Parts: sequence; structure tokens; C-alpha cells
Amino acid sequence: MNFNDNLKAFTQQNLRACQLRQLRILQEIDRICKRHHIEYWIDGGTLLGAVRHGGFIPWDDDIDIAMRLEDQRRFEAIAPSELPDWLFLQNQRTDPGIKEPITKIRDLTSLYIEQGDTFQANYVKGIFVDIFPFVDYPDISRAWIKRLTKGISKSHSILLHAHYYSLRTFAEFFYFGAKYVVCSALWRIVSALGKPGRCSDVPHLNGRGISFDKRAVWPLGTVTFEGHEFPAPGNPDSYLRDLYGDYMTLPSEDKREFHSVFILPGMAALPDE
Repeated sequence: MNFNDNLKAFTQQNLRACQLRQLRILQEIDRICKRHHIEYWIDGGTLLGAVRHGGFIPWDDDIDIAMRLEDQRRFEAIAPSELPDWLFLQNQRTDPGIKEPITKIRDLTSLYIEQGDTFQANYVKGIFVDIFPFVDYPDISRAWIKRLTKGISKSHSILLHAHYYSLRTFAEFFYFGAKYVVCSALWRIVSALGKPGRCSDVPHLNGRGISFDKRAVWPLGTVTFEGHEFPAPGNPDSYLRDLYGDYMTLPSEDKREFHSVFILPGMAALPDE
């Protein structure tokens, strides 16, 4: 067994503890959202796990939720003063060391390392829940939505990525800079002209180019996740088919991978643990 195998085995044995800590974070988010009437729903693999497994996908190690962009802004204004002291609202304003433009609620008592993380940068690296902001999309062909949003997302990601001086990075900067400007301009045009019949993540976070019929999301319903009821899209079948296609078929065992490379959960006990 090599070093990477040992590391994977260590992370695997901490997976369930990580999941339960993420569930606690989700419950805190749910508490704040209910108190302030902020609408959110479980998203992505978390929704898939709820529908297919009644909880976490057994090999999954993250929780995703979504909310309208305007609701996320309200949540970000309220949450820092209402989160317990073991949690931290992380975004590029509260933690400038991060590069990824995603809002997370981080556990300050744990350690969660992904492929892109670096110990050279000083930012919070605890177990987290991701929050994805949704906006209206124009009711145009999904092929065009996919082409434009993937262009925006990929260009945005590459432009934010750490670069080293070389002829290739110099060329990439201009190519993807131009691509970002063109795709963003086209997106603004079709958004202004089209009717808002669909919705999804803000375009620079929509790397897969996925969009949803708004009628599949609202009005929201609920779903059972790890024995608790949480908000969910009103038509989870339509939502999950847009995301995954045949979502009830399990992937082959070689594709059942978790995201992290190292997890050290719960370095301090939480209240009521």
C-alpha cells in the first residue's frame, strides 16, 4: 500500500463523521432560514442522496444547497451574527484568501482538504456546506444555455486560477479573457430578450451548463434527508433528470469517489454531541 492508499483509507474511515458534521451545519442553516423566512432547498448530490438513499450518497462527502441570489445576499447579511461560534460564513469578502467564488458555511473545529487547497494560503479549511445562488435564465434552447454558461464558467475559472509566467499562460489570458467578455455579452442580450422560464446557478458557477424549468423548483416541497425534513424542489424527479439523467442507476464502483483528499473531523465536541 502506498502513501496515497493510506491517505484514502484514513479519509474513508472519517467519512461518516464528516457527513454527520455537515448535517449539523445544514441544521444550523435551516434554523436561520426558517427564522428569517429565507427560502432555500437541498441541491445536487444532496438531493440525489435524499431521493435515492434517504440521506447521504454513501460515498459522498459534501452537502449542497441553493437559494435565490437575493435570498443568499440576505442570508449572508444575517448569518454571521446568528451562527454558533464553531461556524464561519466564508466568501471572498469574509476570507480574502480563497479563490473559489462560492459561499460556504465552514466548521472551524475540523479540517477538510480538497485537490485545489494549499497550506500556503491562509484561509479557513474546515468541513463545509456549499451555497449556490440561483438566478432566472431565459427560456431559450438548452443547447445555447449550455454553450454560453459553460463558456462563462470555464473562462472565469481559468482567469482566477493561479498562473505562472509562460507564453502559454500569456496566450490563455487573452483567449479566455476575450471568451469571457463575448459569452457574457451574449448572455446579457439573450437574458434581456428572452422570457425567464428557466433558472440555475449564476452563470460563472454553472460549469456543466445545467438549467431547470422553474416549475420544477417552485413551489418548494420537502424531502427526508438523514431522518430530517428539509426543503427541496417541488418536482425532484424533473430536477434530478436535468442534472443527472437516469439518476436512480448507481454508478460503477470505480466512479464512487469522494471529493476530499484528507478529512479530520470534529477536533472539538459540539453542543449536545
